[in-house]
Amino acid sequence: MHGRRRPAALRGAWQRAHALVMIPLGFIVLISVVDLASPSDVHLGPLLVVAPAITASFAGAWLTGLIGALAAAAQVVIGIFHGGLFTANHETQIIALVLVSTLIVLYCRVRERRGRELTRVRSVSETVQRVLLRPLPDRLGPLRLAALYLPAENEALLGGDLYAATRVPGATRVLIGDVRGKGLTAIEDAAQVLGAFRELAHHHTGLPGLAAALDAGFARHLAETAGSAGAAGGAGGDAGSADAAAGEDDAVERFVTVLLADLPDDPVEPVRMANCGHPPPLLLAEGKPVRTLEAVDSAPPIGLGTLPGAHYRQDAYEVHSGETLLLYTDGVTEARDGGRAFYPLAERAADWGGTAPSALVDRLRRDLLAHVGGRLKDDAAAVAIERA
Repeated sequence: MHGRRRPAALRGAWQRAHALVMIPLGFIVLISVVDLASPSDVHLGPLLVVAPAITASFAGAWLTGLIGALAAAAQVVIGIFHGGLFTANHETQIIALVLVSTLIVLYCRVRERRGRELTRVRSVSETVQRVLLRPLPDRLGPLRLAALYLPAENEALLGGDLYAATRVPGATRVLIGDVRGKGLTAIEDAAQVLGAFRELAHHHTGLPGLAAALDAGFARHLAETAGSAGAAGGAGGDAGSADAAAGEDDAVERFVTVLLADLPDDPVEPVRMANCGHPPPLLLAEGKPVRTLEAVDSAPPIGLGTLPGAHYRQDAYEVHSGETLLLYTDGVTEARDGGRAFYPLAERAADWGGTAPSALVDRLRRDLLAHVGGRLKDDAAAVAIERA
């Protein structure tokens, strides 16, 4: 399918570029005709530089160079029929046009090289995203699922929000989380939590034990990160020591809010959840008010499990067939519009009961982006789950 689309897309781009080339060619003809028809003391030849400059905005180096050569040739024709080719004025104009056209072509070469580098980097980013934040299947057991991920950065494909789902005996186990912070450190922390969940989810029958194991694994991850920063500091002198200290301070504040959910295959059994400092999910049903599934007892985020009195527990909730469970990160509810008003997720979701998960997250995407004017300040993620 993609193989058939690519040649068609390339043909479309080629046709558009060759249609646009008529614009600089038209400028060359128009300027040449007007200059030849003007008095000898009027010189419009310098305006021919517009042709290669316009071409560079939509074409590559070769086509830009060709248009520049045609512009120089037009300047030669103007010189021959309008005062003499070897006058100082026309020679200067021709030399200046050739030099400027050459600079424009060199710029195109640099831009093309940077474009190829950007394409390779984006390809690597897409591969990393598929490896770390794997797309959720449309169905897992008796459940239908759909996920939404909106990065705050336009060109970013992965940030600090994360989700995953896997099958365990008799149930589907789901995780959604939000890493504190942004940038490469947040991606590194998200990768650690996702990898640990995919491995540990099959070794713990209860969600509290899984949450504690995730917390212990994240603590080891932070210790290794601090150790790497310390080693770099020892090699780098005072500047490295300062960076290591900053890394240790940052590690103290690194944590991940997580919501874990077990959705049994048997619709009679309750859904069990362990909320580790994460926003509570919503339960949607057609013709019914939206329910917020608040945790009975709050637990600390992953990475803060060593706090005094911290413990992980799970709560049980009744979720019936036809109802939709909506998990989300705070990037959704804390998104603000131009008047600094938060996005009213529960209010908007009241009209989405009975909507299929894929259609629900699509409506959420469009509504959320409309609320913020098309640009989020923080990453946002959501997972919709319905028992078929």
